[in-house]
Amino acid sequence: MEFDDLKGTSGEWLRGTGPESDIVISSRIRLARNVADFTFPPRADESTRRETEALLKENIQELSTASDLKVIDVNQIDDLDRKFLVERQLISREHAESSGARSACIGALETVSLMINEEDHLRMQVFRSGYALESAWTQINRIDDELEERVSFAFSDEFGYLTSCPTNVGTGMRVSVMLHLPALVLTKEIQKVFQAMHKMNLAVRGLYGEGSQAMGDFYQISNQVTLGRTEEQIIQNVKRVIPDILDYERRARQALIKEDRQRLHDQVSRALGVLSSARQISSEETMEKLSSVRMGINLGLVDDIEISTVNELFMHIQPAHLQKIRGEELESTQRNVVRAAYLRDRLTRPPQN
Repeated sequence: MEFDDLKGTSGEWLRGTGPESDIVISSRIRLARNVADFTFPPRADESTRRETEALLKENIQELSTASDLKVIDVNQIDDLDRKFLVERQLISREHAESSGARSACIGALETVSLMINEEDHLRMQVFRSGYALESAWTQINRIDDELEERVSFAFSDEFGYLTSCPTNVGTGMRVSVMLHLPALVLTKEIQKVFQAMHKMNLAVRGLYGEGSQAMGDFYQISNQVTLGRTEEQIIQNVKRVIPDILDYERRARQALIKEDRQRLHDQVSRALGVLSSARQISSEETMEKLSSVRMGINLGLVDDIEISTVNELFMHIQPAHLQKIRGEELESTQRNVVRAAYLRDRLTRPPQN
């Protein structure tokens, strides 16, 4: 996989299509697995890590359910390329910042990513644009079943799949839906969502998962409990709450329009004006302004910019992507200038016929 081929595109999770895509950015299902009779990564020596990596790579490359996977030796690529993969959600920040033998197997459409020697020997994830958990589950379940015919995973009849972190024991599953909730943030109703999720044993995280900030009003809703529940039960538990959140966000958007359409239109227009004319701008401010513009497009307040363009910009203005697009490493202040120039160019281009 050539990273330069990816720098001008966006990943599956920001394609801007799929069910409920005005609010739901993406759906993701992840499974954690460890190879039986091998020391788990946090305590494994380098020899064991290399042996595990070789075993998994050999069997992954034989999968018929994911035949287009490209293997990347994460230990051999440079820091910028690792950060680039993190921004595309194809590897975790922990995987990028770790050391020793580790790999990533990535599908051509970026809908499938398998991390070898992250916190567990294997972390498989499947993405879908929009609200499509069932489709994601169908694909990752097939990959898991086929791989389990080739590799013996650490499993307990009492507890289920064994993992490095006790919170993943059982199914080893994380179900995640990424939502864009700018109206709930503006109306200060977002805390009510957090409280409701906590009561249902669901976690709310930022754009890049655990420990990350909610930039651009992006929030990930995911399960916290994996032990004692089936995969189907975990999916259904998440699916029970998503329609309510979508309804709350849509009602909040309509309330903002009804109460003061002119004021909201002014906020969206000012955000677009800053993005289209700024000479330097941080990634945080850009995400905030793009969030307003994206909401404005969905509410009919902006009619000459596509959602797909805004979604792509969410990714391209991130530090590693910006440096890959520019073709050179940049300090923070330089990135702010280059980011502003890139936004001016993208947002002032005449529409293509």
